[in-house]
Amino acid sequence: MRDSIILHAIRQHAVRTPDRTALRGAHTTWSYQALADAVLRLQQRFARSGPAVVALCMDNDPAWAMVDLAVLAAGGVLVPLPGFFSEAQQLHVIRDAGVGTVISDQPIDMEQRLLAGGVQILKRSRYLVAERWLTEFEIAPRMQAVLPVSCCKLTYTSGTTGNAKGVCLDLNAIEQVVHSLLLSTAASAQDEHLSVLPLSTLLENLAGLYVPLMAGASVTLLPGSQLGLPGASHLEIGLLLNTLRQRQPSTLVLTPELLKAVVQLTEAGHTLSERLRFIAVGGATVAVSLLERAEAVGLPVYEGYGLSECASVVALNTMTARRPGSVGKPLPHVRIRIAADGEIMVSGATMLGYNGLLRNDGDYWPTGDLGYLDTEGYLHIHGRKKHMFITSFGRNVSPEWVESQLVQSPEIAQAALFGEARPYNVALIVAASGASDTQIDARIQMINAALPDYARVTAWRRADAPFSTANQQLTANFRLRRDQIWQAYQHKINALYEEVLHEHV
Repeated sequence: MRDSIILHAIRQHAVRTPDRTALRGAHTTWSYQALADAVLRLQQRFARSGPAVVALCMDNDPAWAMVDLAVLAAGGVLVPLPGFFSEAQQLHVIRDAGVGTVISDQPIDMEQRLLAGGVQILKRSRYLVAERWLTEFEIAPRMQAVLPVSCCKLTYTSGTTGNAKGVCLDLNAIEQVVHSLLLSTAASAQDEHLSVLPLSTLLENLAGLYVPLMAGASVTLLPGSQLGLPGASHLEIGLLLNTLRQRQPSTLVLTPELLKAVVQLTEAGHTLSERLRFIAVGGATVAVSLLERAEAVGLPVYEGYGLSECASVVALNTMTARRPGSVGKPLPHVRIRIAADGEIMVSGATMLGYNGLLRNDGDYWPTGDLGYLDTEGYLHIHGRKKHMFITSFGRNVSPEWVESQLVQSPEIAQAALFGEARPYNVALIVAASGASDTQIDARIQMINAALPDYARVTAWRRADAPFSTANQQLTANFRLRRDQIWQAYQHKINALYEEVLHEHV
């Protein structure tokens, strides 16, 4: 058995305010008393078989939250299995983690996936959780993962290259982040949080579920199809607008692309929610121009920064300490130092290690991100250390910086910049619906005018299709997988350089 401040808070709310709504689903609500009772019943079920490595694969729903909390309470290891992972990625996670139990609300699809992947199913059980039928598959793991004893969550980050890596987190690291976010966001029992991101992402799991439950607030958990997010890279903006109006949340966690949609809706005169007080945005670089647009229409947007290896959030702008253009000040439990080469080093709540690889025995974790702390303690991010390229003129270019400027224009949905060992930069562009080449050309020229010459886009070409998780060109948190994009487009990129060369001969 395992106790935590999160579980303790839920039990305390169940005693003091038993009828207060804890979870809202598509059609039902669950009070704190009902949540505490459901978690206890599931905890007892899981505890009978001893601590286990449990993979959970389902869309956002109160049942997801109950299983997650029950596995935590039973002393098991929860492995969120993102629905936006490919079948091959999901099977890799199941094998790599040494999963012994898989829980899903889509049993036919999951059984076919397991069998097709050569996974031996030992037993099937079916039971009702939060009015949703779940199927539990007991499987024979191909390997017994040697996880650290204190590991309670194994979250897989697809990264920018290669197979997804399992980040082992203990309860102490998770609780430090949750407690810091509780204070920094001024979360209270009056909050209504709407989970827009999948709970299988660590950021939403902690900031969108654990923090509100700690505060005694209500959390609305709806499937992506009702939110206008049927996949990982498609948005039906009308459905998102309707959900925001109907549910009237006070807090949200968004990616930059979702924030862009919310800003556009507000600029068009739509009222989203009269209760909104805190919109956290992160997961990728946010252009200052987008933050300025959000502020101009009165949206309470606060940019943050984090990574799975540091148990999610590291720094965050808040209502009392905010500097647009920065990712905020480090959370109370975090210590940051900047290495000689500009890499951000983080201490305070870091992972136990990657599954199957060396443990993290160091005090400070090297994030791989470049940045600096200003004189008032705000953290600024330049980009990824390994993404930084050097032009043939010896200039260092952070592609994320330029790309963030490009994608804030209405004509450009996505952009990928290249220029390693070249005299100038070129870009692959995914155009916004209806945007012409002439419009994109004009927009790029406007953006170039505000950039130093070494960072400008000299030539560009339309991508054949949007960058997505489905074609392996986006990570789970919407970052570009540059190696994959290069492999798919190297001939077009090289051709761009040839065309420009001929134009100047």
